[in-house]
Amino acid sequence: MVFMPINGRSLRSTITSEGTLQLRLIEEPVAEPTGSQVLVSVEATPVNPSDLGVLIGPADASTLSPADGGGLDGQLPEQALPVMRDRLDKPLPVGNEGAGTVIAAGPDAQELVGRHVSLVGGAMWSDYRLVEAAAVIPLPEGATPADGAALFINPMTALSMVETMRAENHTALVHTAAASNLGQMLVKICKDDGIGLVNIVRNAEQVQTLTDLGAEQVVDSSRPDFLERLQEAVTATGATLAFDAVGGGTLAGDILSAMERSLPPAEFWTPYGSATHKQVYIYGSLDFGPTTIQRNFGMRWGVGGYLLTDALGRLGGEAVQRMRDRVVSELKTTFASSYAETIGLADILDPTRLTAAGKRGTGAKLLIDPASDRP
Repeated sequence: MVFMPINGRSLRSTITSEGTLQLRLIEEPVAEPTGSQVLVSVEATPVNPSDLGVLIGPADASTLSPADGGGLDGQLPEQALPVMRDRLDKPLPVGNEGAGTVIAAGPDAQELVGRHVSLVGGAMWSDYRLVEAAAVIPLPEGATPADGAALFINPMTALSMVETMRAENHTALVHTAAASNLGQMLVKICKDDGIGLVNIVRNAEQVQTLTDLGAEQVVDSSRPDFLERLQEAVTATGATLAFDAVGGGTLAGDILSAMERSLPPAEFWTPYGSATHKQVYIYGSLDFGPTTIQRNFGMRWGVGGYLLTDALGRLGGEAVQRMRDRVVSELKTTFASSYAETIGLADILDPTRLTAAGKRGTGAKLLIDPASDRP
């Protein structure tokens, strides 16, 4: 097959030394695949919170306005610039994961031409991605790119939480912002695997959503009796490990307190609390405020950050392969994602859509299909 030269669009986000945010769609030639490379026509890529972190950083999406010549310009708070030091004046590609069709391949990967595949590796908010064949996962027969668009971040994060629980000798979990796509996956995993799970949500509608999925312990943080209900749920499950997507506020400390109080009384009292280690991992920032810890749960506890890539490194290759196999086999059940709207690549530069996406509300997830508005 003769490769025909083509151009493709790709989204770039730049934070300048002057404190401005510049979002631009650039067009550039697409290289011909060689060796074991494949060229994927991107047809589905989700808008994840991690993508928004690269796209707009600490900027307020409501400050974005059309720029001369296309794209959007915005402004960062002056105090945010030192934190952004290492990315200043560097146009960054956006989009962690996605799926599409292999339209060309090097001589060592010809068997993939025409296949729908899922892939990760960044720069997915583009018309085309050139990657090594080892970086793609062929989708099962009958699966569409939309089915495979989000096969890495949410599914692998949910599975890594369960694998981390086992590796660190815990027996049950607490999860916050639990009505999210990821949270719903975790409900299904824990139900299938017989794992106790406490789900913390933010309103009664989300309680119903998770109850309908079969969740047994769902606690609404907006209720005045939230702390009492949290205590009951943690006691019922015996959870001593939590994954917190909120980050700011008192929630992490509230969970640790509930864990400490749920443990049976010690035979001999000490000023150091129970002998059981209690752990909260913060993996999101729905609340950008300070994390406030009221230390009333002894001395055997920990609060730390949680990154999927680091977790996969700790868990090791055998566990990671087991997780990947499960994601593919349960593509349309446990790990199915839902989207509020499918938009074109240029549509993500609509300030109204960006502002809505920045609120990160349950049920508001967007899917980008670059092929739908490709020139």
